[in-house]
Parts: sequence; C-alpha cells; structure tokens
Amino acid sequence: MTATADLYDEHGEALASLSVQLRDFGGVRSFSGPVRTVRCYEDNGLVKAVTQTPGEGAVLVVDGGGSLRSALMGDLIAAAAVENGWAGAIIHGAIRDSVAIGGLGLGVKALGTNPRKSSKAGAGVLDEAVEIGGVVFRPGATVYADEDGVLVER
Repeated sequence: MTATADLYDEHGEALASLSVQLRDFGGVRSFSGPVRTVRCYEDNGLVKAVTQTPGEGAVLVVDGGGSLRSALMGDLIAAAAVENGWAGAIIHGAIRDSVAIGGLGLGVKALGTNPRKSSKAGAGVLDEAVEIGGVVFRPGATVYADEDGVLVER
C-alpha cells in the first residue's frame, strides 16, 4: 500500500484525515479496504457478529464513542476477523489481549486497552455512516491506515 502521507500529497482534500490519535496493535501496520461500520457503546456483540462474516478485504470501523471503560475487541474476535478475510479494524474505543492481537495478520488501530469485557447484548447499528473526530466513515468508501494515521475517501 502507498503510504498515507504520499496518498494525501497526491489526492489532497479528496481524502479526510483522522486527527484522533490511535495506537497500532495489530500484526499488520499498513492496511486499507472498503469501510464497514459498527456503532456501539461498551457492547461488542455486533463487532463479534460482523467479524464472523466474510470480510473480503474490508476494514471494520467501530465507533465506540471513545469509551475506554471496556474492550470492544479481543483476541478471539480479532482471530475470527483474520479467518474471515478482514483487512483490519479501526476502533474508537479500547481493545484487550493486545499482545495476542499483535501476533495476528490483521491491522488494528484503537485508542487504547482495557482488560474489562464489554456487554454482549448486540446493541448498536451496523453499516451506517459514523463520524469520529469530525471525519465521516461511509460504508463502501476506501480507508487507508498506516503508522502515520488514517485517511478515508470523502
């Protein structure tokens, strides 16, 4: 994948740049693909369900409201994402099992970590546009992520 800095130089304002500072956790640092979205708050039931479906190279963007009180992805969900062909996950929230996730062939960016499990009720919304840090992630738009940050087609 072309570096995000080079992509921005080439395409400029056709790409939105996420200013929210996310940490890299996955074993893959540079990833891209079509956006799929989940909006949830301290409940990873939908995250688990969608990662168990064919990813076909997509990137799951999870708007967890920025909560760090519980993890929205752990090693089992991340492993399911790898098994089902997802390119990565961008999580506006926390993950857990960060060492195990670091050993997987999956790009994972998140705000931080928390060992606490989230609820599993499945509350939330799937595949609707989500806004994180003023940037809109629309299902189907291409997202690019690497060590420098996250860009998405406007």
